[in-house]
Order: sequence, then C-alpha cells, then structure tokens
Amino acid sequence: MELDRQRPFRNEERPQVRLLTPVRLSAAIVAYRTEADTLHRCLASLARSALAARAGGLLSAIDLHLVDNGAPQSPSIDARTLAAWPASLGVPALWSGQGNVGYGAANNLVLAELRSDYHLVMNPDVEVAEEAVAAVLRAFRAHPEAGLLAPAVLGSDGERQYLCKRYPSLWVLFLRGFAPGFARRMFRSSIERYEMRDSIGDAYLSKVPLASGCFMAVRTDLFRKLGGFDPGYFMYFEDYDLSVRLARESEIAYEPAARIVHRGGDAASKGARHVLWFVRSAGRFFSRHGWKVV
Repeated sequence: MELDRQRPFRNEERPQVRLLTPVRLSAAIVAYRTEADTLHRCLASLARSALAARAGGLLSAIDLHLVDNGAPQSPSIDARTLAAWPASLGVPALWSGQGNVGYGAANNLVLAELRSDYHLVMNPDVEVAEEAVAAVLRAFRAHPEAGLLAPAVLGSDGERQYLCKRYPSLWVLFLRGFAPGFARRMFRSSIERYEMRDSIGDAYLSKVPLASGCFMAVRTDLFRKLGGFDPGYFMYFEDYDLSVRLARESEIAYEPAARIVHRGGDAASKGARHVLWFVRSAGRFFSRHGWKVV
C-alpha cells in the first residue's frame, strides 16, 4: 500500500527533535614575560573565534582566565593587552602575584573556578583561526567519546607542525632535541613515526596517544576529575602526563578543522635552564609512566 505522505503525525508518532543548546567555554592563558604584541594577537584571535562560534549558535559565553606567572613588578598583562578582548565577551579574570609557579600549577589555579562545559588550555604564543572554536565545539558534540581535542597546527612559516605524538623514547627525544642535523636526517623515520606524520593530516583522528599543551580543549568535568595538570612538572611533559592519564578515562582526538598558528617550542634552543627543566621533567614522566629507550 502506498504511504500517505500528507497525513500529519499523531502525537505519539511525532519525531523527537533534539535542539542543540549553546555551551559555555572557559579558557586559560598563562603568561610569563610575554611580549605585549604577542599576547595581544593571541587574545584578539581567540575573541574573533569565540564571537564567530557565538554568532553560529554554538557558544553561549566564554570565561577567560589570564594567569601572569611573572614578577608583580613586571607584569605581562597590561591595559593595552586587555583592550584586545571585547567587552561583549565579558571581563577576563586576572590571576597574578603567585610568581612563576610553573605552567601546570599556574593552569591549575583556575580549576576550582571553572563553570564551563569545555575548557581550553592555550599558550600566549598561539593565534587561533576564526573557525577554530566552532570546530572544537562541533567535534565534541559529534564525538562524545572524545575527552580532549588537539588542533591542526601551523608554524609562523606556514609549515605544518606535528604536535600530536606517540609515546616517546629516550632515543627519539635525544634526536629531536639535541642531535646534530646529520643524525636527525639519518634517523628521520624514527622521528617521523614519533610525530605521527603517517597519520596526521586533513581527517579527524581518534585515539591519539599524546597532545600538546600549547592548545588543548578538554571536557571541563573530566579535567577537574583528573585534578588538572600534575604541578610536579615545572615545565615540559605536563601535557604528556595529562594525556596519558586522560586516555585511561576517555579518548584524545585530532580535529583538523580547528586550526592554530604556534610560534614557540624547541627547548634546546632556549638555553641551559630550559634544557635542565626538560631533562628533569622527562625523568619524572618516564618514572611515572614507563621507560622506553628506543
């Protein structure tokens, strides 16, 4: 018998339409002696992206937390920097006076204050594409199994950066950070496997082992459940540690539609103090999660 397409639905037959409710996002940016222009560009880009997501009906509000890890007498956050954040998005919460407590501990300062659905951790040397926030929120809705999302990353030169990683070995960390150029070229395949160059591209990818703390979007309830970052890492590897712990509860995924430009990295080029922090944090990470030599 042919179906009558004009017959209206009875109440019990009417399909249930699930309306998407705009969500609340929070973001934390930790600054330490950050140049005013760098932080201004970061905030301006995040504001544009948040406004676009709100205009698209995905975002209800964004709570911005700015954490200044510098000395009180030389703040990184000034009035010119704050001018990059429009009043229509609310007044940022400023955290200062604690000194340089480390990247993870500084991010954790805001943990008890979060009232959001999703939380964004990002570096001040990151600039966010206009569609990035909307892409993150869409991906979380489409993939309820994902607890953390990592973006597609470009360097200041426009080249792709491979910041999603497989579990590292001592050998590959030495190659990337400290080996001479000829050695890196000889063992390029080891480095490229660690950097997931065989997998990271223009498609959504689930079950990523490790994500970079320069930009990670996480479900707020899960971030709070994990206690945020381990403050025992002063700098470096706190993002890998969080990734390993989070992957036991949920999934880490790569979302290429969320695009950023990242202008930092390369601990070895920043001097002996950063090398020492890197080595200490690597030791803590491997001692906690398992050593891998090669």
